[in-house]
Amino acid sequence: MKTVRIIGVPEHFNLPWHLAMGEGAFEDRGIQLEWTDIPEGTGKMCQMLQNGETDLAIILTEGLVKSISQGNPAKIIQQYVSSPLLWGIHVAANSPRSSIEELKNDKVAISRMGSGSHLMSYVHAQNQNWDTESLQFEIINNLDGAVENLRSGSGAYFMWEHFTTKPLVDAGIFKRLGDCPTPWPCFVIAATDTFLSSHANLLNHVLEVINLYTMEFKNIPSIDRTLANRYGQKLEDIQEWLSKTTWGQKQLSIDTLNEVQKRLLSLNLINEIKKPERFLHSHF
Repeated sequence: MKTVRIIGVPEHFNLPWHLAMGEGAFEDRGIQLEWTDIPEGTGKMCQMLQNGETDLAIILTEGLVKSISQGNPAKIIQQYVSSPLLWGIHVAANSPRSSIEELKNDKVAISRMGSGSHLMSYVHAQNQNWDTESLQFEIINNLDGAVENLRSGSGAYFMWEHFTTKPLVDAGIFKRLGDCPTPWPCFVIAATDTFLSSHANLLNHVLEVINLYTMEFKNIPSIDRTLANRYGQKLEDIQEWLSKTTWGQKQLSIDTLNEVQKRLLSLNLINEIKKPERFLHSHF
């Protein structure tokens, strides 16, 4: 058995991995897949890739592109979720604010610098024609930290995946003022350059397994109930999420990569547009 370390967020997007592991699909290929949940999200996962603390990561596209552009020795292997991520924009439930426009000069609660909640707050501010240079941040580590921060009266707003935070909105903890979808496929599979140089054959086996599972995922009987029960969601919310979500099995296109780079460059989050081969691994 060869051990492969992989990290991802503890969210419904990653259930195909857990189903494949539970059914021994990786072990059948001689692979011991060691999954670790990272509730802090993409900023933390970029750091773990950089430090060699994992081999693979299921990670937000824009966060990884920024990190690789700044020297992270990793590559995008392929798309994982090819549909956009719907970022809910939240304030404390008792906040007097009731519209996006009222957030213009407020601080943003983010999990950490370089995370999706950080980068998408720039994208959202740019969409609103706000001054992105004046954004201010409070680091809250994870979703629990956001609950604590907003409840304590910080006055910050917080961006996180719409359906993950829906139970908190329903419970009267957050108030959602709107949504901001990513302008690109949201999740990719990433690998460290070290892993790629020594275990490219193992990677192909991992991809064959997960791509089979994601292609068939929506056809699994009662998958909506399984997701709702496992992730504490209402059945109708999961059904809506499934209708909006598409898993991808192909490499990120050069056009999409360049679109992400251009957007990050326009926000002064990276210094230059770099060549596709710096980011994209070709494995087929």
